[in-house]
Parts: sequence; structure tokens; C-alpha cells
Amino acid sequence: MRGRLSIDLGALARNYRTIQNMVGENCTAAAVVKADGYGLGVAAVAKALKGAGAQDFFVANLDEAAALRGILGEGPVIYTLNGFDARGAHVYQSEQIIPVLNSLEDVQDFGAHGQDLPAPALHIDTGMNRLGIRMDRLDALQGHDFSLVMSHFACADEKDHSMNAAQFEVFQAAAKHFPRTKKSLANSSGAFRSNAYHFDMVRPGMCLYGLNPKPETENPMEAVVSLSVPILQIRDTAPGETCGYNATYRFKNKTRLAVVALGYADGFLRSLSNGGVLYWQGIPCPVRGRVSMDLTIVDLSAVAERALPTPGGMMEVIGMHQSADDLARDAGTIGYEILTSLGARHLRRYID
Repeated sequence: MRGRLSIDLGALARNYRTIQNMVGENCTAAAVVKADGYGLGVAAVAKALKGAGAQDFFVANLDEAAALRGILGEGPVIYTLNGFDARGAHVYQSEQIIPVLNSLEDVQDFGAHGQDLPAPALHIDTGMNRLGIRMDRLDALQGHDFSLVMSHFACADEKDHSMNAAQFEVFQAAAKHFPRTKKSLANSSGAFRSNAYHFDMVRPGMCLYGLNPKPETENPMEAVVSLSVPILQIRDTAPGETCGYNATYRFKNKTRLAVVALGYADGFLRSLSNGGVLYWQGIPCPVRGRVSMDLTIVDLSAVAERALPTPGGMMEVIGMHQSADDLARDAGTIGYEILTSLGARHLRRYID
């Protein structure tokens, strides 16, 4: 028995349209579909987003880009975020892929190989100190043509973080070096923080998949993902007994448990040991003991005797009572990690 992962492509498309309508007709909403469409299956995800109107797509590397071109066909613009790989120059050309250049070395490599390639994009570091060319090196780019100049917010998920305004100011200053080039700064959260952050293109990722771009408020996006998993066994423990690896939980009373087909190999992180919750018919059932690779044990004490499940019953992991963001909070991480960790063992169902 396997978990059932449902992906609502209709909700995904509506989330894209929500972003595009919010930024208006003078701004393009691109779609970030790296990491296999945030773990949800890039083929289905990208086609649904294209159907919703997306024409600009961002992935991490050239392999992802080439696969995406095969999915989308000619027409949509595909960018690779991780720089220019000179070994694949012929792929950029044949598949019409646009690299995002992140360093002067990238610019030099592209100049040596890119005579017949589409104009590249340029990433400027506005304070994140991850990828991108620093402001003090922009003068070295005079005479180079770019199709897009972009940067990336570090703290846009925190509404009042001072980095947001600071990066915006730096990006405005950088943009003056490229007066005729399209500009892009905002990710999912950035797009919701200020209209001034929109420029010519926003690059939503996480919010398309139903994660909350404004954690301090109710989620404006529709849920895209739900996951339920089967119960393999119902068992009772006696007072004083323990469960799971390393005996990290000891029962004070006789307790009825459900052992479910879910573990860290399925994206249910080990940090949820003795802290996560699954739901049976809307009733929270806490995790007891360590999450193992394939199995998790949950406590059914809150479930009335007449409503107790039997083997084969499906428990909610992500759904009506618990979002991916909720699960991430309990795991001490972010919703991105939850989605991209879901793995390939669940039975996937795509809903149009």
C-alpha cells in the first residue's frame, strides 16, 4: 500500500492567474519550475502553467532546461539560473535556452561561445551574497547586451525586514546601468510586498504551488497538494512500553496506535519525530517515537472507539486540516523542503 499524492493543476493555474492579474498587463509573471516543478512533476506542472498563460520559465540548470524544452516545445522562453555552462553551448543554441550570468567569468565564457545564442540575462547581487555580480563590478559590463537584468530578495517572506527596502534601492541603482533592458526583482513573497517591486517581470515559484507568500496573513493562494497515507497495522501498547527506534517515547497508559506507510524516504522528515501530527477524519493524531525510513507511528487516543480506523484506512498528512506550511512549521523547516522531499513512492493523481 502506498500514499496518495494529489496535485490540483486547476488550482495551480488559478494561482498563476492570480499573480498575473495582481501585477497587471505591463508586467510579466514568469513561472519557476526548477527541481521537477518543486517536486510535483515538471511535465504536468509546466504544461498547466503554459495553459494558464505563462510564457517565461525559470529552472536551475541546463539539464532541467533541455528537458523543459522537450515538454513545452518552441515558443516559451526558458532561463537557467545557475549560470552559463560552456560545455553545453550547443544545447543553449539548439534549444534556445537563456542563461542567467552570475559572474564576470560567466560573461567572459558566454562571450567566447555565445555568438549565435539568444542574449543572456544578468544577475546582480543586491545583498544576498549568493549568486550575482556585485555592484562595484558593473562598469566592466559596458557594451554587453542582456535580455533581462535581475536580482533576488533574501528576506521578502518577512514583511518588515529592512533588507527588502535596502535591496530594492540597490537594484534601482543597478538598473540605471541598463536603461533599455527588462528588469526583474520579485520572487513570490516580493511580488506581494509592494507594486514598486514588480518592474517588468516577477518570478513566482512557491506560491504557485500553494505555499503562503505572506506568512503573517491568511494564505492568498489555493491549495495545490494533498497527501494521504495508508494504515498498515493497528496495535495496543501497555503502560511503560516504548515505540520506535531508540525508544524515545514511553507510554504512561495503555494506548492504541496506528502504524502508517510513511517515512523520511517519503518526505515526512525525521524532525517530525515526537512532534508531527497526522489526521484521522479531522482528528489530530500525534506522532510517537522516531520517524523511520518507511514507517511512522501515531497515537489514536483522541479517536472515539466507534470511529477507530482499521488497516487500509487513509490518514491525512497534507490536506484540509494541515497544509504543507503547517507541516513545515512542525518540522522546523519551510514548505519548499516539504514539497521537494515528497519523493517518488506515492501514487500521484493530477486533477485538472
